Amino acid sequence: MALAGRLDLATLRQIPRGIWALGLVSLFMDISSEMIHALLPIYLVTVLGTSTLTVGIIEGIAEATASITKVFSGALSDWLGKRKLLAVIGYGLAAFTKPVFPLAASAGWLVAARFVDRVGKGIRGAPRDALVADIAPAHLRGASFGLRQSLDTIGAFVGPALAISLMLLTANDFTMVFWAAVVPGFIAFALMAFAVREPARPKGLRRVRFPLHRAEIRRLPAAFWIVVAVSAVFTLARFSEAFLVLKAQEVGFPIALVPAIMVVMNIVYALAAYPAGVLSDGPGGRGRVLVVGLGLLIAADLVLGFAGSVVMTAAGVVLWGLHMGLTQGLLSTLVADAAPAELRGTAFGIFNLVSGLALLVASLVAGLLWDEMGSRATFIAGAGFTAIALAGFLAIGRYSPPVGRGAGDGPD
Repeated sequence: MALAGRLDLATLRQIPRGIWALGLVSLFMDISSEMIHALLPIYLVTVLGTSTLTVGIIEGIAEATASITKVFSGALSDWLGKRKLLAVIGYGLAAFTKPVFPLAASAGWLVAARFVDRVGKGIRGAPRDALVADIAPAHLRGASFGLRQSLDTIGAFVGPALAISLMLLTANDFTMVFWAAVVPGFIAFALMAFAVREPARPKGLRRVRFPLHRAEIRRLPAAFWIVVAVSAVFTLARFSEAFLVLKAQEVGFPIALVPAIMVVMNIVYALAAYPAGVLSDGPGGRGRVLVVGLGLLIAADLVLGFAGSVVMTAAGVVLWGLHMGLTQGLLSTLVADAAPAELRGTAFGIFNLVSGLALLVASLVAGLLWDEMGSRATFIAGAGFTAIALAGFLAIGRYSPPVGRGAGDGPD
């Protein structure tokens, strides 16, 4: 009953409107982006005649650009003492590049649009996460990050579902689907510009002149670096979800139903993220939820590694979605807890950069193991990396700052 009480509508009503607005911004932008990204590789190869190698290069450069940009945008938001302006610019770049996709007559234009779109993602990422931390009350920080993550993930499966539906309705008219994706992109931009209000800067909060200077980086506490280290090792196990799709195909999923794997994973992810955030706001909740999340990834990897049937693979995908729901919003919450309020943008930028690089390495290692030793080796290695992250976290001690006032809170 106590748990049900914490998850009822009263808890949702306590979350500030700004968090809801940021969550809806993420939802609509994800719908827009995923409608395009779900079809873009096929469009490049089948319609424009681009090689698969080129597609891989485009995606690699785009994601690397986003990760690197996050560091500088986060630091800039600390220097300015403002988060919303950079978030508006980032979402604006993403929205205004969307019409390029249906208008593009060559792969060059699509590459340019994809690059600018990812620059926009990099610009908005760290300031937006820091803005969530600035708006959320400390005792609802986990719930606030969990809610934003849930709404973001809803967009991640609604977007591809809409793309598939529109492709069926329009007899595979890529251009029409790309035009439809423009609408939610501009809704997201409008919400960011007009529905989100940046809170007043707390009186007495220290001004940061050079956020990326060595002296400022040293101000980030040990708790922050512990979160970064655990997340980096953890991400080595959480390689690209593309390998879930490959596993589904390997065990005999019909090709037409393979995308359903990602839909199922994201539904479970979206349903789990908010309750996990609420639970993490309880005394000692951060550590307990993270340990359970790490344990679920070990279970998911083992089930997928030994799965030889559609049912076992589906079970592994559900466990994967649960671990995502329990960990992704929580890791952002831990960064917000640990980082000083005036350096939150820089902290999120560093965290996202390290996580992005770890994901790149993880996906390369996973692909190499898959090619050389098969899918079982890939997933067993993932379980091993997760076990290392879990052991390291438990050895360091469960990091859980006092609920009601995290390590990063500024003066009242």
